[in-house]
Amino acid sequence: GSATATAMAVAAPSSSAGGSREGLIGAAAFYVDKVVSDPNIIGMKTLILDEYTTQVVAMVYSRTEVLEREVYLIQRLDASGREAMAHLKAAVFVRPTPDNVDLLVRELASPRHSEYHIFFSNVLPQDMLQRLARADEHEVVRQVQEYYGDFLAINEELFTVNVRGDLELRARADMHMVADGLLSVLLSQRRRPSQIRFTSSSETARELAELVQTKMASDSIFDFRHTDGPLLLILDRRDDPISALLTQWCYQAMVHELLGIRNNRVSLRGAPNVRKDLEEVVLSCTQDAFFARHRNSNFGDLGTAVRDLLQEYQQLAKLNENLTSIEDMQNFMERYPAFRSQSLNVSKHVAIMAELSRLVDANSLLDVSQLEQDMACGSADAGGHARELQRFLDAGLQVPDKLRLGILYALRYESPAVVRDVRSRLVSSGVPESRVQLLDAVLAYAGERRRGHPLWGRGIMSKLGRSLGSALHGVENVYTQHQPLLMGVLEDLAKGKLRDQNFPVAGGGGGPPPRPNDVVVFVVGGATFEEATKVAELNATGSMRVLLGGTHIHNSTSFLQDVSSWFGGSAGADAGLAGRRSARERRSVAGASGAQAEGRKCDSSPRAQSRQVFAAAAAAA
Repeated sequence: GSATATAMAVAAPSSSAGGSREGLIGAAAFYVDKVVSDPNIIGMKTLILDEYTTQVVAMVYSRTEVLEREVYLIQRLDASGREAMAHLKAAVFVRPTPDNVDLLVRELASPRHSEYHIFFSNVLPQDMLQRLARADEHEVVRQVQEYYGDFLAINEELFTVNVRGDLELRARADMHMVADGLLSVLLSQRRRPSQIRFTSSSETARELAELVQTKMASDSIFDFRHTDGPLLLILDRRDDPISALLTQWCYQAMVHELLGIRNNRVSLRGAPNVRKDLEEVVLSCTQDAFFARHRNSNFGDLGTAVRDLLQEYQQLAKLNENLTSIEDMQNFMERYPAFRSQSLNVSKHVAIMAELSRLVDANSLLDVSQLEQDMACGSADAGGHARELQRFLDAGLQVPDKLRLGILYALRYESPAVVRDVRSRLVSSGVPESRVQLLDAVLAYAGERRRGHPLWGRGIMSKLGRSLGSALHGVENVYTQHQPLLMGVLEDLAKGKLRDQNFPVAGGGGGPPPRPNDVVVFVVGGATFEEATKVAELNATGSMRVLLGGTHIHNSTSFLQDVSSWFGGSAGADAGLAGRRSARERRSVAGASGAQAEGRKCDSSPRAQSRQVFAAAAAAA
């Protein structure tokens, strides 16, 4: 056949690709652009994707942007009944998997298009390439190339491989998919790790580190000229379950926790007074300058920013009302597309802000968050926290919030007696027995005996949490004082204090770890947007450049669902666990606010002032 026996490998440029697309987004966008704008594919074409690369493309390009590049049609490789379109050429962008190669072999046996330009999202094994060459009897394959876009780029510094329901990567296919995704990120940066380290408490992290090392050693494509590559650090979610359980207050993290973000899309279906065209909206750094600027803004600052955005739009709308001449009308029509786009963008953020504010108020999340932060970062006070926990359980919170508070308390004061007591309190407060099993599941997965690093008292998070003292409008922000374990690890790494016994080097070796300028962190079991926010803040200082990835990007719902699956699926996490986060279950929590207000009527502490600042965010919007 005409298929070349050698796949051409193409690495992304070291600089960012195009406009606001920077970092990981720039690398992924570079490859997508190479596929849809390939100069060898002249004229209209069909873009053929698999399930995974459909997500890869959607994360960095809108459908409109793809269609603007002479793409007539976007199709799935595995779709049944695809019509023959001999007048169109096919640009195929898929993962190099046996299933996809099988589908391509069948496609080439009876071609639907005049030409096939095949781009794989990762390294293509030689035997698969030979299969394609033998299958190309009609000589329709014009090129086969490797483009390293085998990951989902969420932010400039955040990526995922989107593996769910397998926290320990027990399935061999999941382990290899994660390793291939990590290698794709490294290849897209044209960097070979100077060192691979992993948390010693995790067998999964060790296996992944060794698999990545083995794959690199077996392929000369990783023999780059530069030897000063990033340090690859592999962590495990079980060492820090807290970051996946807390209420979030920064825009992107908050939306994910309360509404859910899936492939940059947010559903507002079921929210009060939402227009039909806003029932599903896109939150993308590449398509929304306001979101790109404010994705890490806290709830209070966000309210002010949305208000300013709305006022700016209202002033522009008034200018467009004064159309007194034909020239005015012509000028308006020229700027109408931008005006319409701005109108939709303003409406989107106002609608999201209004729904976030409603959920915060209806579910007493300011009070819930205060107790969460006290338990996660404050001094040990088992009795005081137990009384606060009981007050919340009696207040009529929804089941997911009761569960999270109970689990956090059990993690903080873990003992057989405490677990029995929390379980009894949850059942007495109306939490179904099937849901209470989640308490046992989380402790089995990430209890004190399973974690490799301390979380309380002498631990990194408590120390940093007390010293952080971050401010919101000059008021100590007690709602975001928690620091993920990851930040303590990065601080130790920056100081050259990362211990070999806690973070050994894959393949042996050791000694004092380098103080790297570049670090790629990957969290087995999933990363969080809270961690991503802290990494973005660290990158902004210029002291270190960190890329963060995870098997998934969790909110508390998805994390508990995965823990339930790991535990055997008997913890009842799948049935309605989303609670206040589900559009179908967004209902008020009667009496909760009043119950928490008792005893705090004269509270003028920084904590109360911070609460008032957050509460004012809704009015600002």
